[in-house]
Amino acid sequence: MAHRFHPRSTPAENLRIIINSIPWRLLLLIPILLIAAIPAYTFGTKAGEKILPAVTGIFYSALNTQVSPTPTPYPSFPAILPQPGSILYAVKAGDACDEILAYQMRMVDAGQIFSDVNPNTVKALDNVIGQDCHALQPGMVLTLAPQYPLIAFGGIVRKVDPTSPQQALPTPLINVARSQQISIDCSNGCLLTVSIATGIQVHLLVQTTLSIHTGSWVWAQALLARKTVPNFDNYPYADPNVSLNGMLLRACDLQVDNIHDDNSLSCSQLQPNTINDDGGAWLFGVTGASSLDHWHYPLPLPAGVRVLLWLSTDNNGNLVFNKGNPVYRYDDASHVYVPV
Repeated sequence: MAHRFHPRSTPAENLRIIINSIPWRLLLLIPILLIAAIPAYTFGTKAGEKILPAVTGIFYSALNTQVSPTPTPYPSFPAILPQPGSILYAVKAGDACDEILAYQMRMVDAGQIFSDVNPNTVKALDNVIGQDCHALQPGMVLTLAPQYPLIAFGGIVRKVDPTSPQQALPTPLINVARSQQISIDCSNGCLLTVSIATGIQVHLLVQTTLSIHTGSWVWAQALLARKTVPNFDNYPYADPNVSLNGMLLRACDLQVDNIHDDNSLSCSQLQPNTINDDGGAWLFGVTGASSLDHWHYPLPLPAGVRVLLWLSTDNNGNLVFNKGNPVYRYDDASHVYVPV
């Protein structure tokens, strides 16, 4: 049988066959789609630049599980504030000033701080106790103040200011809502303005790696500001007549919201003080849920009582209140602290 050969189609014929197979309506639609696509692409690109970051921010906020630094609700402010003050002591036969301070106030270094080598220091002590240390007689009443006292309080942070230059942070890639606060690095120190009662604010020096925001609640034990005495840099007593409002304090036991800073400075690291030598420190505070109850000291007193108590140092150098430690309450009539 003879084989038949069909001639091959040319490229032009193939193109004509393909074009003839496409519906004519589609050929009309393609230019229309191209004309519409160009402005649609331009508009979509500009809209996407605004919409996509906003959508990303919504998902970022929704997936952000970080706990809010602000406790809800805040603890209430105490009705009264801690009051610096003194206790009274009646001189006994054979008493000397340094011995009285060592036994009654647990001030081991009294003989070094108040020394005849520096008469200015002895004169300053005479002014505090109300008697001449070189002429004590049995029956004399002395006013004894706690040395390098601490104060305990809680409050709302109104302002956070770094005490050292802050490193510039890179611009984030994701737009964050303005209401979200960026905490300041306080690892090298910050000065906090803290409301501790209605209309009463203190300035608190802290050094912490915890995040602190405006509106955070802080608990603190701090070194109470001492009276300035010329040529007596380590003068140990606070001025009971100076208001807490506006006072500069140095924190040594800090908690921000619900997190305690276990790595912050200990109270014995704040100088000057005699905590290590004395084996403890004196603390002014107020009983109650919004004050000393935060530290869980077992005090046999109702809420709202101003107290002066002795905290002992444990084996780890922490300040703790032990059963049997001295406790005094402030007497509004005599303006001194009396034993509980």
